[in-house]
Amino acid sequence: MRLSLRRGLRILLVTAMVGFVLLNLHVLYNTPDSTSSDRSKTTGSLSQNGGTDTHVQYTTGQSSATPKLSLLITPKPANSSSNSTVNAKQRYHRNITVNDTEALKYEIARINAEQYVHNLDKFGLSLGSQSLVIVIQTHDRPEYLKILLDSLRKVKDVEKSLLIVSHDVYSSQLNELIEAIDYCPVMQIFFPFSQQIYSTEFPGQHANDCPRNAKKDEALASKCNNAEHPDKYGHYREAKYCQAKHHWIWKLQHIFEGLHLLKDYEGNVMLLEDDYYLSEDIIFSTHMLRGLKERECPECRMLVLGNYDKNQNYAINGAKVERAFWISSKHNMGMTFNKSVWLEIKKCSDDFCTFDDYNWDWTLQHLSMKCIPDKIKLLVMKASRIFHVGECGMHKKSKNCDPDSVVKQVEARLTENRQHLYPNLVSLAGDSRFKLRDPKPNGGWGDIRDHNLCKQYLNGSRTR
Repeated sequence: MRLSLRRGLRILLVTAMVGFVLLNLHVLYNTPDSTSSDRSKTTGSLSQNGGTDTHVQYTTGQSSATPKLSLLITPKPANSSSNSTVNAKQRYHRNITVNDTEALKYEIARINAEQYVHNLDKFGLSLGSQSLVIVIQTHDRPEYLKILLDSLRKVKDVEKSLLIVSHDVYSSQLNELIEAIDYCPVMQIFFPFSQQIYSTEFPGQHANDCPRNAKKDEALASKCNNAEHPDKYGHYREAKYCQAKHHWIWKLQHIFEGLHLLKDYEGNVMLLEDDYYLSEDIIFSTHMLRGLKERECPECRMLVLGNYDKNQNYAINGAKVERAFWISSKHNMGMTFNKSVWLEIKKCSDDFCTFDDYNWDWTLQHLSMKCIPDKIKLLVMKASRIFHVGECGMHKKSKNCDPDSVVKQVEARLTENRQHLYPNLVSLAGDSRFKLRDPKPNGGWGDIRDHNLCKQYLNGSRTR
């Protein structure tokens, strides 16, 4: 009896140890290794990167067991005599009168062509299949952009990501915010067809453009520019609303097909807007989501880090993930995807550019329903890692546009739930039961000039 009891205890002990080892292996497998790197067979200098003599490695072949790198730029030693940061500021963002549209047009074209990356000397840059590029689309709200950038500063491992800020307004105040970033590599790009540059002609508002509420017969009689092309509700275009959709699609085309650094990049790109606030574990959570996708939802093409649920329960949902098809009103915050999704959007360029809705996200939902094969399936965090703090914007007006009170609420919530961030593993909690439908277009995009300009971005015939 004593012998059998000892044997039983030994069996229990061995079983517990095996279970512990298996659990740790599962956690290790669930957490992608963002620090893995590969050796390359060729080296070169990144001459287009602001003229700095930066050491670069391009991979030409890797073991299938390790992440694939497309680019490796090594940081320079702390005691290096390089003066590239000072030189960058001396020749970048020159004092230009914003009313001088020709000077603005030239400067923006120069910056977009130069593709200078700040802070490379300090951090270097490693881009591979498991990397994350973060893209912010911003307009003219420096107070919101500062909040977003301040939250990004606190994000774990942000120094390993490339940050790209895409502007449609050139201003010293916005440029100074970007130049103050000292925690990661960062690049600025500028939408070259903005209202700021084309203030008195298309794609801005021309003096002879038809008034929004003009009747078509009146517009035809007055021979205003776009008389033949009101939207489906009989309204004529308003440049301030059309710009965001133009900027969004141009930005994707420029990033995936116009940037030298990303020419062979196979990793994910996360899209943000300037009135967001980020949790400190957003990059960590993105890598966890990617691991879950690879194991349990290989058909999922997108990861989404934010949601609009009013009641965020981190204790219950901090590590839970929902599977869904893309819906504009639920999944447009922190969309993360790779080049394959961009190529699917590009194949649907005619539908994107002619769908009569000035909102890019409603248009994307239409593409997912009617053009992109099998729709866009995704994984979304049930406890949001992104918070919308914008009190005033294109779709929302408020008497109080001060976001400070909203930011304080978000920070308090994250502080209270910090123990539920950085989950050891994430799990699939089920499928969304939200009803899918092809969205009814909101109009505002009936002008054939908008259609044609949009198509020119996508076929690469119009970049500046």
